[in-house]
Amino acid sequence: MTYRAHRASWRNIVEEQDDREDDQTEEGDDLESLGWFHDNLSRHAAEALLLTNGQDGSYLLRTSDSNANVYSLSVRAKDSVKHFQVFQCGTTVKFGFNEFLSVKDFIQHFANQPLIGSESGTLILLKYPYPRSVEEPSIYESVRVHTAMQTGRSEDDLVPVAPSLGTKEGYLTKQGGRVKSWKTRWFTLARNELKYYKDQLFSISSEDVLPLRKDWGRSR
Repeated sequence: MTYRAHRASWRNIVEEQDDREDDQTEEGDDLESLGWFHDNLSRHAAEALLLTNGQDGSYLLRTSDSNANVYSLSVRAKDSVKHFQVFQCGTTVKFGFNEFLSVKDFIQHFANQPLIGSESGTLILLKYPYPRSVEEPSIYESVRVHTAMQTGRSEDDLVPVAPSLGTKEGYLTKQGGRVKSWKTRWFTLARNELKYYKDQLFSISSEDVLPLRKDWGRSR
């Protein structure tokens, strides 16, 4: 079996909901009934999921980490993930400055207007809802050799460690390489790669990539 994630557009979802309209119940007018709602998914896990398995425009809905009864729309925008709050009170859904009388109206709005803008000025196009249920491969490797090497470590030494996958971006001030003047540039941090651009829209050059160093956090 091969790994396959079913993708659809906002318009596809609306058409599927129209086909089920006669059988729709009050429970179906709830955000958590959507096929791309992920329960108990943290912000960190959502970023890892979309950056690893998604693509530009992939998105999902999850419960907010910080606020009860609030949802977060997590959207992949190139090499970063943006998060937007979504509120639901009864059947009414509030997103940004807009209010929708039902979940169906909420989805219908994005079927016709899938482009949203963040506070930083970034424009994001919602393309692919990331499904809650994804078919996983059933292929496993067979253990042929179990090495007799001993490390002397015990169970207490097995401490789970993982670097943060969160991405950051914003304006910072940097000193020029040849002309030692300070200039404001747009920086993006994605995993272990730091890049900077003249502004948000235009890259200075493909060589403006700064390797991360362990001593950057020290005072100079």
